Amino acid sequence: MKHRAVLFDVDGVLLDTGAFFEQIWRDWAARRSLDPELVAVRAHGRRTQDTLREVAPHLDPVQERRLLDEAVAGRLREIRPAHGAAELLSALAPTPWAVVSSGSRWFTQRCFQAAGLPFPAVAVFGEDVPNGKPAPDGYLAAADMLGIPAAACVVVEDAPAGIAAARSAGCAVVALATTHPKEQLAGADVLVPGLTDAAELLLDEEGRQ
Repeated sequence: MKHRAVLFDVDGVLLDTGAFFEQIWRDWAARRSLDPELVAVRAHGRRTQDTLREVAPHLDPVQERRLLDEAVAGRLREIRPAHGAAELLSALAPTPWAVVSSGSRWFTQRCFQAAGLPFPAVAVFGEDVPNGKPAPDGYLAAADMLGIPAAACVVVEDAPAGIAAARSAGCAVVALATTHPKEQLAGADVLVPGLTDAAELLLDEEGRQ
């Protein structure tokens, strides 16, 4: 797969947080008398404020965001790196890479530190862009910051919203079947079981420039 840079989603890709965040949202939904299953599905790969606007427009988004952040902060010790993440990031050099997450900078930085993963020089988060995934804003911003056309970047994603964002930005997409059924990831160029399988594509010498 030809590429000049790699743009990673974070949760469910570099961090093993798919089940973690699903439970956070399910617990929150139950306390708010909302459908936990519906909320968990809507939350995957999207900014907190966008999910709240959709599933709970009657609630104060600032207060609910604070409660969700507190729930996450209290369970940070449960976060683990995805299998093979450290090895892949180390092996990518000198290929430029960045992260594009719907999550918050403070959370991701703390998780990377706890997981022993290097934090990239280029990182775009939900609070950094006008529109979150499935809008392409985050991936376009990361490519621009790297100084590489989006069409020359490959994105590694695990969620339908992220795949749609990457495709709208003009990037090639490798999808990981780590948090969603395969049929929901059909928009990707390549579908693989996990990050170690994606590494074989990303580290292929033919894919380097």
